[in-house]
Amino acid sequence: MYDAIFQAIPVVFSIKSLLLMFLGTGLGIAIGAMPGLTASMGVALLIPLTFGMPPAYGLVLLGSIYCGAIYGGSISAILLNVPGTPSSAATVLDGFPMTQRGEADKALKISTTASFTGGIISAFVLLFLAPPLARIALMFGASEYFWLALLGLSVIVSLSSANIVKGFLAAAFGLFVGSIGLDSLTGVPRFTFGVPNLLD
Repeated sequence: MYDAIFQAIPVVFSIKSLLLMFLGTGLGIAIGAMPGLTASMGVALLIPLTFGMPPAYGLVLLGSIYCGAIYGGSISAILLNVPGTPSSAATVLDGFPMTQRGEADKALKISTTASFTGGIISAFVLLFLAPPLARIALMFGASEYFWLALLGLSVIVSLSSANIVKGFLAAAFGLFVGSIGLDSLTGVPRFTFGVPNLLD
């Protein structure tokens, strides 16, 4: 594993890769700042830019577009009260009130620092913890997935402590929508009512 990391370092820190990182981050920030364009949509739209590139450089460009778009979503969340990407929805809660108090520059600086720090830390955590986490994930069976789903539902209800009934109904509706389609074990259609588009 560590051999692959050491082999990738010269490619990632080459001049061409660094230029592509700056270009991709700039494009990503512009895409993320536009409400309605998500990070994954930005990557999908800009895939044609990578057609003539070697795979390593293409991945560098697409990865930096994605990271830039995730940060860019916080700009419109702070300034316009509209998150540019779904991951910036929580930024609206604190960022826009700061803008209304005339502290937009402070909110943007905090968002930039948090995005940069979180991105660097999470990249290193992913780099070193992905193999052991993958081994743990492969050991998951049906009972572990059940308890994980139950934990997620409990978190939904606990986050809506102001109105537990509304949180419970939202969780139940999400479960119902998630159960539409083909059963992953038996292949039997559930709640499709004869509509082929609901099979996916």
